[in-house]
Amino acid sequence: MGNKTKNKYIYPIEINDKVQMSRDKSPVHVGNLKYAIDFIVKEETPVKAAADGIVIDLKLDSDVGGTDKEFEPLGNFIEIEHENDEYSEYEHLQKDKVIVKLGEKVKKGQVIGYSGATGYLAHLGPHLHFMVGKYGKTINDYETLEIIWENR
Repeated sequence: MGNKTKNKYIYPIEINDKVQMSRDKSPVHVGNLKYAIDFIVKEETPVKAAADGIVIDLKLDSDVGGTDKEFEPLGNFIEIEHENDEYSEYEHLQKDKVIVKLGEKVKKGQVIGYSGATGYLAHLGPHLHFMVGKYGKTINDYETLEIIWENR
């Protein structure tokens, strides 16, 4: 399995001077999540689909987050399947601000939800955890890929 994406992706957050991008500030960006990226933004920042695809999983009912790992299962997220068996994930979304449905086809750049502070945030505060990866033999066997960004 190659370590880079076959598809090209756009940033899921509009980049400006208030947005910080971080690969290494989060304690969870290790091992199979080492290529994940955090976009440190205020809550209610629009989150966009990074490529065309189909929404295959989501959680949108939590309004709880915090600095302890026990919050991990409480993060709202969207997962999108793309061509070449690649999957993007958008985590820590705001409760009831996920605006796509399971099975919905989404277009690159389409707003799919809004950033929040749900789930395990470590010490980062509100942010969008974003990653692209592939599944192995089981659903829990997920490995992030180094993202090839579209020229911006």
